[in-house]
Amino acid sequence: MDTSFSDDYGQARTKFLDTARSAGAVTSSFKLDQPGPKGSELSTDVAWLGPRTAKAVMVTISATHGVEGFFGSATQTEWLRRAKSAALPEGVAVLHVHALNPYGFAWLRRTNETNVDINRNWVDFSQARSPNTRYDELSADLCPSDWSQTTQAQTGARITAWIKAQGPNGQAIYQQAVSGGQWNHPQGLFYGGKDISWSRRTLTEILTSNLDVARRVCVLDFHTGLGPYGYAEPIIGFRRDTPEFARTRSWIGAGGKSLHGDGSVSAAITGDSLTAIPTLLPNAAVDTVALECGIKPLNAVALALRADAWLHAFGDPRSPEGQHIKGELRGAFHSDDLLWQGMALGQGLAACQAALAELRQAVANEGRG
Repeated sequence: MDTSFSDDYGQARTKFLDTARSAGAVTSSFKLDQPGPKGSELSTDVAWLGPRTAKAVMVTISATHGVEGFFGSATQTEWLRRAKSAALPEGVAVLHVHALNPYGFAWLRRTNETNVDINRNWVDFSQARSPNTRYDELSADLCPSDWSQTTQAQTGARITAWIKAQGPNGQAIYQQAVSGGQWNHPQGLFYGGKDISWSRRTLTEILTSNLDVARRVCVLDFHTGLGPYGYAEPIIGFRRDTPEFARTRSWIGAGGKSLHGDGSVSAAITGDSLTAIPTLLPNAAVDTVALECGIKPLNAVALALRADAWLHAFGDPRSPEGQHIKGELRGAFHSDDLLWQGMALGQGLAACQAALAELRQAVANEGRG
């Protein structure tokens, strides 16, 4: 069956580039100075469709979190298969950014080549950050130096006790503590890094060089791992009480939640790209949305992430145990179930169509002005 979903990064890259060129897109590549499995090249690839003078642009981003890239890559490829540049609304262009974190996509890691979470890396490194003291309390149990069954049971029991000690909101407090972002444990989870990552520099260059004349931009960033099976929650990068949130929700739909304390499946995080991207384009009105599609229960996802952190800090990714852990991690962030794939892809394409409708209206409004 000819599908836009892929088995791995290499296949995903080939499908994306081949389809982009067939659709008449102008492509470019940013090579990462790290090898992939079997020495393969790793790259963030870009496809542009539409006029370079477009004032309204849809941007899509896949694989910010590496192993989560299957959903976004498939949506980008399927959109390119269905939509030729000639079918774009007049005055509207599209910029697809494929595999922002190619290392994580290729090696089945959520993080990059130095264990940095790209979506916690968008901070001002010249300024001190408030410590994540709750993560500090949990760090030794989250990523122990041993991953035996005994250690898993012991650390799991201590984490459960910690959650219970936080009171009735313990699970939410735990999720915030672990995934909100931390900068003191380089081998740990959700580590924001010590300086600007290659992926952050690359995306900054892509956006600022391609969108310098844009005045209206809608960004879709595709993620997986949180929420109900097959449901892609739209997460908006603005606070709920802002006009920017209302503007974004008007086109992405009533299911949109704010990233900042709005009951989203995601914790409120620090150093995320949704908040940072509008600051890169000060001359444009920029809406940012992450589509977060669930697969497995949160505790299963958390265990897979802990195992992978241990594997790269203390284990051997090429060992049989390492390959088992990689399989579990891939299963936490991607599903080979055709039902899930159909649900995810349908919602991804619908979000693209919603963004294009908004941009078409923006161009029309500009013409009337």
